[in-house]
Amino acid sequence: LARSKNLLTRIARNNRCCSTYQAEIDPKKMVVTVTGNPKDKQSFEDLKFGKSFSDHMLEIDWDAEKGWHDPKISPYHFFSMSPAATALHYGIECFEGMKAYKDREGRIRMFRPDKNMARLHHSMTRLAMPGFNADGFLDCLKTLLRLDESWVPDKEGYSIYIRPTAIGTSPYLGVEAAQHIKLYAILSPVGPYYKSGFKPVKLFADTVHTRAWPGGVGNAKVGGNYGPTILPSQIAAKKHDANQVLWLYGA
Repeated sequence: LARSKNLLTRIARNNRCCSTYQAEIDPKKMVVTVTGNPKDKQSFEDLKFGKSFSDHMLEIDWDAEKGWHDPKISPYHFFSMSPAATALHYGIECFEGMKAYKDREGRIRMFRPDKNMARLHHSMTRLAMPGFNADGFLDCLKTLLRLDESWVPDKEGYSIYIRPTAIGTSPYLGVEAAQHIKLYAILSPVGPYYKSGFKPVKLFADTVHTRAWPGGVGNAKVGGNYGPTILPSQIAAKKHDANQVLWLYGA
């Protein structure tokens, strides 16, 4: 009888835990705080890729006990996190690169966002992060875009760059799955990526360095794919006047 009572107690505790667990992102629970100090906007000609950001940002936290927290949009700000955060030590971090434009009627158009959501989901689960419901997160992104609509360029060749990012924020060391995650998105008005503008770029075919390989994470957009490419890219630029590297694994 005592064993049965203890088992029922554990089941009851688990049920209470599970009843409060939020398995999906719920855009209907969005909390929006509008800035009281809008930023000055740069002219199109002065835009540099990834250097200026819109007035607001989107944040959705997750933890292993409660699941997804309520989404929130607030004025653009810096984060405060533990120096032991898993993203800082073990590369528990991934992101996406998306764009939105204005059409001739001034309506905001996103470019194949379903594909970006699918890849972000893959990248997160590859890093043992939780998956997410694409439609819920996409609705949150649309709310952010509507709020910062004035930041979306309406000139040909220019767009608003959308950077969804997921980072492990667990405040402790140890190579294991993060128990705390922050999924967020920031917006940046952009023009051409390269300084040369809208002109063809020069590539250097690199047969020495490797960016991706069978069994690796080349098919996931994780931060660890990019850091090691910076030095080879610098070498290609200095020695061969190249804008970018063409990676030739196995060539």
